[in-house]
Formats: sequence, C-alpha cells, structure tokens
Amino acid sequence: SLLAEAVQAASDDPEAVQRFAARMQVESQRLTNLVNDLVDLSRLQARDAIKDGEVVEIDRVVAEAVDTTKLLAGAREIEVVVGQPIGAQVLGDEGQLVMALRNLLTNAIVYSPARTRVAVAARCAGDAVEITVTDQGIGIPESEQSRIFERFYRVDPARSRVTGGTGLGLAIAKHVGVNHGGECTVWSVE
Repeated sequence: SLLAEAVQAASDDPEAVQRFAARMQVESQRLTNLVNDLVDLSRLQARDAIKDGEVVEIDRVVAEAVDTTKLLAGAREIEVVVGQPIGAQVLGDEGQLVMALRNLLTNAIVYSPARTRVAVAARCAGDAVEITVTDQGIGIPESEQSRIFERFYRVDPARSRVTGGTGLGLAIAKHVGVNHGGECTVWSVE
C-alpha cells in the first residue's frame, strides 16, 4: 500500500516510479510465497498420516527436488552433490515429499556461504528411508535447534529479509515427515 502511494506521489518522476514498481513486484512475490506456504502447511496439518499412498521412487524425489533448486544454487555458487541412487520405493505422496526435500535444500543453499557444497543422499534404514541434506552453512546454536521446525521461527530474525523465505519451509518439511510416518531432525554445529 505504501509503495502504491509512493508511485502515485512520484508520478512525474519516471525513475522513482520504476524503482517503486520493481519493489512492488518483489513484495507481491514475497506475499504470494507466504500465502502459498500457509495454504500448503494448512493442508498438511489437516491431514492424517498417509494411509493410501502411491508408490514413490525416492531417487526421483531427490532428482526433482535438486532440479527445482538448481537456479538458486547456481546463483549462490553452491555445488549440489547427490549421493548414489538407492532404488528404494515408499508409499506416500510424491508431491509432498518433493516439496519437503526442496524446502530442506533451499534452506541449506540460502544459509551456506558462496562456493561451498550442499549434499543430499538417501539410504535405507531398516524399513524406512532416510534422506539427509548436509551443508557447510553457518550452523545453528544448540539452544535453537529444538525450535527450527516451528512455524515462522528464525534463528536470526535480522537475516530474514536478506535470505528471503517465509519461515514456513522447515515446518512444512516436518509435517510432511510426520504425515509419512517419519520425522525431521537436525544435527548442527556453529
């Protein structure tokens, strides 16, 4: 609203109008992302565990999530390394699993310094499949680790504008895990 008022007030200054219009696009995209994440989270919280899932190829989930984060990783000069295919299948919702892994990868990329690596690997662990995302980021203080899967929680609120995001990605990943009979956990050192 303030940006629209600024455009109105600067109607005789084309450079100012362009600057404010560009900022309006950024802010409207941020709000769109927030609404989409809220809708996704609401749907996930309303569902019970997935009982009648479809057969999902884990290697395909990993490949698709990595593919959707390629541009972000390239822009930040982050190399995304993918482990060996495992040929495992699970019963579940492929779209949800891709969304959860994409959120974890995006988080790892955004909080990692340029010219580092983010790795993703899957392995069979008994009757479950474990997918691990590893980064060389700044780390999370031990005192904050229990809260990072809460909605809107940020370890460093001052960085939220710089890193973008809605503060819902990890909460979404957690709920996808729960809906699939699993969990999301973190291990981190500052």
